[in-house]
Amino acid sequence: MINLSIDGKEIQVPEGTTVLRAAEQAGINIPTLCYHPELTPYGGCRLCVVEVEGAKALQPSCTLPATENMVVRTDSERIREARKFVLTMIFSERNHFCPYCQVSGGDCDLQNAAYDQGMTHWDLQPNWQQFPVDASHPHFIIDHNRCILCRRCVRACAELVGNFTLGFEERGAKSFLVADLGVPLGESSCVSCGTCFQVCPTGAIIDRESAYIGKETEVEHHKTICVGCSIGCGIDVQTRDNNLVRIEGDWDSEVNSGVICELGRFTPVNDNRERILTPLQKINGSQKATNWDEAFNFIENKINSFKNNSDNDNLAVISTRLPVNDLNIFRELFTKKLAYNQVVSSEFDHYTKQAKLFANKTGQSFECDLTSLSSSDCVIMLDTNLDHDHQVAGFMIKRKLPTGLNLINFNSQSTKFDDLIENSFIVNKNDLIDVFAMVSANFNDTDTTSVSRIASKFGLDTDQLIKAIQTMRSAKNPVILYGGLFEEDENAFESLINFSKLINKTNQNNKNIISLKYGANSIAASQLELDQSINSSTNGIVIIINGDEDPSEKLISLAEKGKCLIVFSSYINKLTAKADIVLPVCTWLEIEGHYINSEGKLQKANASLLKPESTLSVEEILRELATRLGFDINNNDWRSSIFQNKSSVDIIEL
Repeated sequence: MINLSIDGKEIQVPEGTTVLRAAEQAGINIPTLCYHPELTPYGGCRLCVVEVEGAKALQPSCTLPATENMVVRTDSERIREARKFVLTMIFSERNHFCPYCQVSGGDCDLQNAAYDQGMTHWDLQPNWQQFPVDASHPHFIIDHNRCILCRRCVRACAELVGNFTLGFEERGAKSFLVADLGVPLGESSCVSCGTCFQVCPTGAIIDRESAYIGKETEVEHHKTICVGCSIGCGIDVQTRDNNLVRIEGDWDSEVNSGVICELGRFTPVNDNRERILTPLQKINGSQKATNWDEAFNFIENKINSFKNNSDNDNLAVISTRLPVNDLNIFRELFTKKLAYNQVVSSEFDHYTKQAKLFANKTGQSFECDLTSLSSSDCVIMLDTNLDHDHQVAGFMIKRKLPTGLNLINFNSQSTKFDDLIENSFIVNKNDLIDVFAMVSANFNDTDTTSVSRIASKFGLDTDQLIKAIQTMRSAKNPVILYGGLFEEDENAFESLINFSKLINKTNQNNKNIISLKYGANSIAASQLELDQSINSSTNGIVIIINGDEDPSEKLISLAEKGKCLIVFSSYINKLTAKADIVLPVCTWLEIEGHYINSEGKLQKANASLLKPESTLSVEEILRELATRLGFDINNNDWRSSIFQNKSSVDIIEL
């Protein structure tokens, strides 16, 4: 530990701590602009300068390591003059017209720093040079007039996302933010994650949707989790007057450390789907608005009429985007009370079934968490598409590439990741499992003849395949990232497990395999045994609890199978158009509940918006239905239910 004094306060910090961090821990404020706690210290703006006893010049505290018995002063006339000069120069370089900026009045770090230093005017006039505005991107705008050259956006794009889209041309005051080699941002390699927008300290990067409709000082903040996929990223949902303003990543989240993707940040804000605000009943071929009492009566009568259906051939489906408490009540009502023989999640038997069966067979979990990607020297990707699905996991891999991480890819489709991977093999989907099985079977065969036969049979590059196998052999800490194709075939899954043991360099108890699953609550649905297959047809009632997601084609096809279709939905879609009755339900932002992410972390989602008075939550509807049907489902012990099966991951509550 290091002992130092800051403004007369004795402080003890771990070795390697910067003076700025030490001051933060002691509750001493030092102003910053280019500094961000999630980024490598840069020391570019010099606003954080401090006096160090024994040093002639002022020192940037963000890059200065604390040393034993160091004496630091953070506030003196000399420091204040230096900081005022720095701010004056920054204001003079570009056109900062604060009254017209959407972050003026509390959200701008530059403006706040100027006020903190007592500045009320410019000592130096700007040079009044016109700078362009790039409005080519669908989600945000770059206004170069407001850029302070802090490079936060550039460093975030590189260090947090691993995309390296942003950079700077020229030098000094002529430095200019560019995308790729100077193309418009909307035509660049940008992946629309919005991390640059979130870390920008001024109004240089403007969110199209939230600009001018709510500053940070005017919005309500709701810490919750994203339910767009199974990663379960922590997010900060910002609302105003019960309207969604913007979504930002939660820097304190253990899962994603503040980084989110386009699906989590922009898709909910740009959602223009038509909301259902009253129950709809099909009468004479067209849907008419009805009230809740009539809707419940209709469903009660239909359920009772199909009670004695032959073999009780009725079907109930629920979305894995819903909380575990909804999933458990759903199972309680339709499996245990109504005894339907087909009660499944929207994923049917994909993504989790083989993993759960193997975990139950062995009696232990076998998958590791996403942090393993950070310590791995080789990631083997099997049937995954991280530039489309689970993008945050892709960011975790991409930002490690500069450190020498090896990527090996076996996939049935081309992805943007192929450009980053030296050894990428695109194989016909019907052959992918066979290719992997043969590679696994000949993995330790030093004779390249067998590898040549594999390459020749499936049209792969022989030298590239040999190199990929050698890379996997030499990896000290390899991690396998596998997709849904290996969850659909028992033999393929067994070969996957055997291969994970084959490449394990430490011990057989070390976990080196990751599946990202699919929906936000895929694991919870699997633990509740809702990941079963379904019959090709049914002669009874079909109940689909779709929630607020867009229905998949497989869900829409189910609408044709039964004699009566009941749909729970937040929005009008192709599925609701086929329904005999539609029940309007809350969106993910209007309910609270628990989710188990792909790593097994049990997290709580909090409501961020008040629901419309005319809608109900899925839980409220199911409880009312149970009461009308004469069933008691008040005991919703979902916590014990999710541990009745062994999971492929260790389930841990955060």
